[in-house]
Amino acid sequence: MERMSSARHLQPLPVPPGSDALDVLPALERALNGEGPALLPVRGDDAAESHRLTGALSGPLTSAEDSADDPTALVIATSGSTGAPKGVLLTAAALRASAEATHRRLGGPGHWLLAMPAHHIAGIQVLVRALLAGTRPHAVDTAGGFRPDSFATAARHVLAADGPHYTALVPTQLSRLLSAGGDGLASLRKFDAVLLGGAATPPALLHRALADGVRATTTYGMSETSGGCVYDGQPLDVAEVRVDGETGPILLRGPMLARGYRHQPEAAAFAGGWFRTGDLGRWQDGRLEVLGRADDMIITGGVNVAPLPVERVLAEQPGVREVCVLGVPDPEWGQAVAAAVVPADPAEPPAEPELRAAVRARLNAAAAPKRFAFLPELPLRGPGKPDRRALAELFQA
Repeated sequence: MERMSSARHLQPLPVPPGSDALDVLPALERALNGEGPALLPVRGDDAAESHRLTGALSGPLTSAEDSADDPTALVIATSGSTGAPKGVLLTAAALRASAEATHRRLGGPGHWLLAMPAHHIAGIQVLVRALLAGTRPHAVDTAGGFRPDSFATAARHVLAADGPHYTALVPTQLSRLLSAGGDGLASLRKFDAVLLGGAATPPALLHRALADGVRATTTYGMSETSGGCVYDGQPLDVAEVRVDGETGPILLRGPMLARGYRHQPEAAAFAGGWFRTGDLGRWQDGRLEVLGRADDMIITGGVNVAPLPVERVLAEQPGVREVCVLGVPDPEWGQAVAAAVVPADPAEPPAEPELRAAVRARLNAAAAPKRFAFLPELPLRGPGKPDRRALAELFQA
């Protein structure tokens, strides 16, 4: 591998929210072509957070972090589940491999609608795919938050072009579009593919979307894999998936993989060419089933409880719109299974005994939540993941 004759710098790229995010397209295209500095996308509307990430990650790239024949294009800041900023080194080749594999899976290059923040990998990959397709992307105006009417307005521009037409959403956005109905849902039905990522999609929500005529595709991936690399449980043609054991850690490999982490040349997560995701999974009927983060596993009374299966059962119950399950300290059990529930009707939340009984019947007694909290919305971090740290503090307050 040819090293750079002089160190390239990592330059912050402030990404405006909403439709103004398209302003970064020229800089992103130069980075994909290996021209100019590597870019660190940061929120354009949060000076304090941008300063924190820039201070931790900007500066000259080392010889281990860049090369002339495969330059680092982007460094995506991710806190994972620890809160400490890490910089994921993504080469132009990795971003292209991911985007091109997505187009092959979906049926060819098309026109893209950006509905996610473009400083996260899921959002910025929408822009990468559009650049590689040679099409003009459009973006949803999220100045006042994500609204179905704003989605419908932006979608008209994309849908007016000859297809195919694609967009990407987090589950919360999909839920709002389905609940609102009207023009937003009508527009969503016209897309040839709607990628779902950023957080696990509850099966009940997916089934509802499919029944409503939405061509939804679940995705699994992360910044370290240039975004989603497993679609509807099946790897893209560039991705390899390994599960250690019948149920165990998920490892990923392929050209879409990041070079590594900024300032961590020997990161164990990338040892041997496989990325250790920190997630647990298993193969079910030839498809990868992701069971959640290994460090989210709840140990209650000596029994291991994975939160995701519990969430899936609860999300299927009448009156439940969203749910997040976590473990909280308990003097008797070590940890107690706790469920934060967003009711479909805040005035009539589902009954706790009925929710417990559903989990007990479908899983086991240990998995049945001992504590509930009914909230108007789940606190989120990143592009749409429930903020488990904030929820843990709520339960312990």
